[in-house]
Amino acid sequence: MTAILQVKDIHKSFEIGTVNENHVLKGLTLTIEKGEFVTIIGGNGAGKSTLLNSIAGSFLVDSGSIHLAGEDVTRQKTAERAKHIGRVFQDPKMGTATRLSIEENLAVAYKRGGKRGLSLGVKDKQRVEFRERLKQLDLNLESRLKMEVGLLSGGQRQALTLLMAALQSPKLLLLDEHTAALDPKTSKMVLELTNKIVKEEQLTAMMITHNMENAIEYGNRLIMLYNGQIAVDVRGKEKQQMTVPDLLELFHKNSGNRVSDDALILG
Repeated sequence: MTAILQVKDIHKSFEIGTVNENHVLKGLTLTIEKGEFVTIIGGNGAGKSTLLNSIAGSFLVDSGSIHLAGEDVTRQKTAERAKHIGRVFQDPKMGTATRLSIEENLAVAYKRGGKRGLSLGVKDKQRVEFRERLKQLDLNLESRLKMEVGLLSGGQRQALTLLMAALQSPKLLLLDEHTAALDPKTSKMVLELTNKIVKEEQLTAMMITHNMENAIEYGNRLIMLYNGQIAVDVRGKEKQQMTVPDLLELFHKNSGNRVSDDALILG
């Protein structure tokens, strides 16, 4: 197997030297292999978003190292890592430009990692490709290329953001609770679409979720964070056969803490 991501002994604290100092990541070590679809769960403050932000370069870790596809990116800024990382946030508005059209947003995503000019012109060849890509969303967006993205629903916009993040086949796709702001029906649609795109494009992905059942259902590996470290790490057949009670019991076995239901651990 080929390691796409290697996180070694990373620490991250906030408000260091104040009464509010918070040591979030505590020597976390993790390797993600090419093609893995990893779901990540854990309570508030467990370090889920801090881990993804550290990988993306939104802030730098205090110590430890991060390697992406063999390259040391520990001190690289977000823009430098963006050529290798696709990302979808919780807020559907964060991944797209409201006043630009669907095809213009796709054109911006198409140029990710390359030289960016001032032109937003879309070539006919690109337009054909965009239509084909949009068809897989099954939302009829391929017939509305000129529509401003701000006119789309939250689910449509998040589906478009997902497509944009995967457009250039990034080495790593980061999904930071990307269905949390959607209603249950739309959330299910976006999760199914996520699963489809990750499989068809053979992407390596990390997805934060607050839903234990979704964490078990999707992906081929599940990680549970607790107190800034990995408390549970299961994959393959063990993950496929797992139930929520099994997961809670395994968490208790590994962490020494017991909870009566998922709401207590996931916060």
